[in-house]
Parts: sequence; C-alpha cells; structure tokens
Amino acid sequence: MVPKTHELFSHTAQQVAEAVISNYSTSFGLATRLLGPTHRHHIRNIYALVRIADEIVDGLAAEAGLDAGEQRELLDNFAAATRSALRFGISDNLVIHAFAQTARTTGITFDLIEPFFASMRADLGAASESLAPVRGLLADEHRDYVYGSAEVVGLMCLNVFLNDQVRTPAEVEALEFGARQLGAAFQNINFLRDLADDSVRLHRSYLTTESRLSDSDKTAWVIIIREQLAHAQATFSLLPKDARTAVRSAAALFAALNDRIAVTPVDRLYQERVRIPNAVKARLASQAILATAREGRT
Repeated sequence: MVPKTHELFSHTAQQVAEAVISNYSTSFGLATRLLGPTHRHHIRNIYALVRIADEIVDGLAAEAGLDAGEQRELLDNFAAATRSALRFGISDNLVIHAFAQTARTTGITFDLIEPFFASMRADLGAASESLAPVRGLLADEHRDYVYGSAEVVGLMCLNVFLNDQVRTPAEVEALEFGARQLGAAFQNINFLRDLADDSVRLHRSYLTTESRLSDSDKTAWVIIIREQLAHAQATFSLLPKDARTAVRSAAALFAALNDRIAVTPVDRLYQERVRIPNAVKARLASQAILATAREGRT
C-alpha cells in the first residue's frame, strides 16, 4: 500500500531530524536513544529546528558569502516559516515540518518560539560587529539571551514529556523551574567550552562584560552551573519514567564537563575545547539507567 502524501512527507521529515542530531551531537544523540519511543522523535524534532537556526547565525550563512543584512533575512525567513508551520501544520522545509508536528501535538506555542529567535537575532548582531573589539554581555543581556536560547528549549522538551501526563500545579511549577535551570546550565557550560571559537571566530563574549574571562570569573561560573544542575536534578523524579534516564544521562555528561572545566586554566580554554571520552559517556549513561531502574523497585 502506498503511503498517503502527508504521511510519507512527515516520515521523511522525521528521518531528516534524526540525521541532524546524529551528525551534530553525539552526546544528545546518545541521550535521545535513552528516551522512550513516545518522546524520542519529538525531542529530535526540537533539536533539529534549534540546531539549524543556530547554524545560520554561527557561520553557515556567513561562510556562504551572505552579508549581515542577508544573514538576518535568512534567519527571519526561517522564523517566519516556523510561525507559518505552527499555524497550518505543514512546511516545505523538512526540519520545520517535523518541528511543527511536534509543536502542534505537544502544545508548544509562540511564547516559547519567539524568545528563541530573539536570541538568535542577538547573535547576528554580534557577528556584524566582527571588526570591533569583543563586547561582553551585561547581566540582564546574559539572562535574556540564555532564556531565549536555552531555557525555552528546556520548556519545549518539558511540554513533550508532560504531554498526556497528569501533574499538580505545584509539580508543574517545579518541573518548569528545573527545565529552565537545566537549559541554563547546559548553555553556560557550552559558553565555557566554546571560549576559543566564540571569541576568535564569532567575536562573542557571553560570560563577562569584558572581552575575556579571568580564572576567578571561570570559577564563579563553575559554581553557578553546579547550583543550576542541582536545582534541575531535584526535579528529575517528577518526570515520566521513560524520560528520566535520558535527562539524567545528559545532565551527568554536562556535570562531568563542568568538573573538567573547573580544573582547566582559562588560557587553555581559549585554545581548545574540553571533551568527555566516549567510554566515560557510556559509563554515565549506564549509571543513569541504573538510577532510574532503582526508582522502579522502590
């Protein structure tokens, strides 16, 4: 039997989203494989959309020869196509189509999507000033950027996890706080990991008002990130069981990254990216599986 046009198109879109996460992130790719089948494809669809938008502002458009105005136009067109897909449930862009299917199924709305694209536009603004000295973010600018670029992504994922679930208002409030804290921790760790690329190639400084972090600045951020991870971890048991292992695994990986950054001098962070060996990733995933399994026996 030949599949219906929409079914075949949506299936193809899902395959594209899976290819995006497989090619761009071994860590998140591993974590999504630990999700239950109900959630797995939705999380991949979210990742694919935010990854492609991030690629547009992180060099894809510039390397294709687009000037600052053309880069903004490309991003604006991508954002407009996303809005349209949420309204109509379809897009001729396979990544956007996959995301729209997830958004309409799980209740992801414009109040989460618009802050995300606002943060992406902020990155384009920084890139357009590539000949000027690197300007760091003020505290409120950092807060707004992290909310749009990372915390709302955590909230989108939470929408997926809680779809068709029953939780009390207090539990939902706690889970939303945990999702935002986890997203912020992930983003701040990535800022520390990417100091070299952000400062030299992308001309950005996210973690200080200065152009360069000091060792004491780095230590302060390591402490903040540990607190954010702790807040998030306190809510993991409220997640559906088929989501806990994946979330725990991702959180453990980023905690391990943060620990490595803690003992790495800032000068070295400005030269190379801290990584976790695959064997350690596998061990952390196994520990996450065991932690969730123990909850099932108690």
